Amino acid sequence: MNGRKIIHVDMDAFYASVEQRDDPGLRGRPVVVAWKGARSVVCAASYEARRFGVRSAMPALRAERLCPEAVFIPPDFARYQAASRQMREILRRHTDLVEPLSLDEAYLDVTENKCGLPTATRVAKLIREQIREELALTASAGVAPNKFLAKIASDWRKPDGLFVVQPAEVDDFLAPLPIGRLPGVGEVTEARLGELGITRVGDVRLWTVENLEARLGRYGARLWQLAHGIDHSPVVPNRPTKSISAETTFEEDVPLAATGEPIAELAERVWNAARRDGRAARTVVLKLKTREFANLTRSQTLPAPLASSTELAARALALRDRVLLGSEQRFRLVGVGISSMLDKCESSPSGV
Repeated sequence: MNGRKIIHVDMDAFYASVEQRDDPGLRGRPVVVAWKGARSVVCAASYEARRFGVRSAMPALRAERLCPEAVFIPPDFARYQAASRQMREILRRHTDLVEPLSLDEAYLDVTENKCGLPTATRVAKLIREQIREELALTASAGVAPNKFLAKIASDWRKPDGLFVVQPAEVDDFLAPLPIGRLPGVGEVTEARLGELGITRVGDVRLWTVENLEARLGRYGARLWQLAHGIDHSPVVPNRPTKSISAETTFEEDVPLAATGEPIAELAERVWNAARRDGRAARTVVLKLKTREFANLTRSQTLPAPLASSTELAARALALRDRVLLGSEQRFRLVGVGISSMLDKCESSPSGV
């Protein structure tokens, strides 16, 4: 092991917990954060709702069938972002090496910590206490010698739990885990590994890295490393934004010609988000989802950064013209995004 001390902090049912905190009448009740409607999906579910099988990204109608008594709350991202900022302020009291993954989770490198605590476990305990006392919310945490182990550990005793993987315990901790717990092992890869007799992490250790690469390509080497508890990826604070996007799902499927106004509105939202982030972009991305749930993506990389939301909208509409599926085709979703991000200094014209 490399001697690092990494913590992964993960807020418990974050959006739903904020709603229950701010409205005492919701405490102890199954809360689903989602807009009601045929096209809506669940943003978050309280643990009371999860007992009925409700999960994030599930269609809201299915959640309603699984838990008829659920209280549906439309998301209020401004409040969630405010709580997230408070959470990150707590994390930064302990180290400047904080890498947010989303509003509700982050990695910390506490190999050296600002409070002078002797162990990462003590740091994690104090962070969880401060989140509880100051935000009236709970967080789970995992402590380990690297990022991927810390993330697995944070899920071990959810909700409101702490789990520590000591360096000497890594092999015993990993070996019995289902192979699907490793990063990058989705359903397709898991099925392929199953055909090779690999169902547990320990099974990977029976293979050489060369044999795994022959079967799985470049990911074979990564899989071998993870199965042996190896992950050298550092905690990177203030990771630059790689892309910004926004999308909307229509109440009813629409023809391509009817997407013009939504595309212009999405372009405005994306442009404003990029301005807040202080960055420019050279690549425009248009995403469409058909009535049959097929995803279509069109993109264009420009020689110079986008100059305005009007240009972004125009470029996105030009990409729409490259979709040739016939006038009868209907679409359920449209999205606009930008990538190939540049810092302000990179996007500014040169001069004295």
